[in-house]
Amino acid sequence: MKHYSIFALLALAVFVSCGTTRQTPQEKSAAEARTAQSIQKMLDERSYQIDVYYMIPMRGGSKSVTTYSITVDGSVIDSHLPYMGDAHNIPYGGGKGLNFNEEIASYEDQGVKKDCHTIVINVKNEEDTYVYTLGIFDNGEVSIHVNSRNRDDISYLGRIVMDYKK
Repeated sequence: MKHYSIFALLALAVFVSCGTTRQTPQEKSAAEARTAQSIQKMLDERSYQIDVYYMIPMRGGSKSVTTYSITVDGSVIDSHLPYMGDAHNIPYGGGKGLNFNEEIASYEDQGVKKDCHTIVINVKNEEDTYVYTLGIFDNGEVSIHVNSRNRDDISYLGRIVMDYKK
């Protein structure tokens, strides 16, 4: 009997907690608008961080990843991304790959289409030239495509950090 009462108590707790966290359509719409507004502000200030959770190489299988990110802070990009793919002309030992902190050569905000901001960042270091194309959605999800002269293209999925502070 004690076993059934514990089960009933847990079921009641789940039911109550699920019922109290529901948002009305108006609350949900207002929250989405606040998120979109916060993202626009970060993009306007060029001060944001994207945490990457999935990598999609040109060859081989896609893979979940953790502890990788891109940070844009004014005219600097701090890239810490894993790389899988063919490299054509790189330093012995693999070089830096997509792990560097460099000045941004050009930054272009191509505007918003269908709730997605497109940002194109060109950056060059002593090893290679890179083009980062970011698709930043109003809900905070991000798609990243990295094109390089000396490596195969690679893509990532991530999420913009809403409480990012310099």
